[in-house]
Amino acid sequence: MSAALAARRVLAAASHSGNEGGAKTWKILTIVLALPGVSVCMANAYMKAQAHSHDQLEFVPYSHLRIRTKKFPWGDGNHSLFHNPHTNPLPDGYESSHH
Repeated sequence: MSAALAARRVLAAASHSGNEGGAKTWKILTIVLALPGVSVCMANAYMKAQAHSHDQLEFVPYSHLRIRTKKFPWGDGNHSLFHNPHTNPLPDGYESSHH
C-alpha cells in the first residue's frame, strides 16, 4: 500500500469519527451569535434610517452626469428602469420640488 493511499484512508476515517456534536455546535452558534448579530444590524439600520434627512438635494447640472446618448427602451426613454422622482433627477432637474 502506498503512503498516499494510507494517508487518504486515515484522513477519511478521521472525518467520520468527529462529527457527533457538529449539529449541536452549529445550533448553539446560530442561537448565541447569528441571531443577536442580525438583531443588532437591524437595529443599527433602523436608527440610521430614522436619523437620515429626507430632504431633496440641490440640483446641479454637471455636464458629465446624466448623459443620454440614446433613449432607454422603456417608457418615455428618459427615465431609468428604477426611477424615483424624489431622488433621481433627469438631465434638466427634478420632476417635482415637493415630497
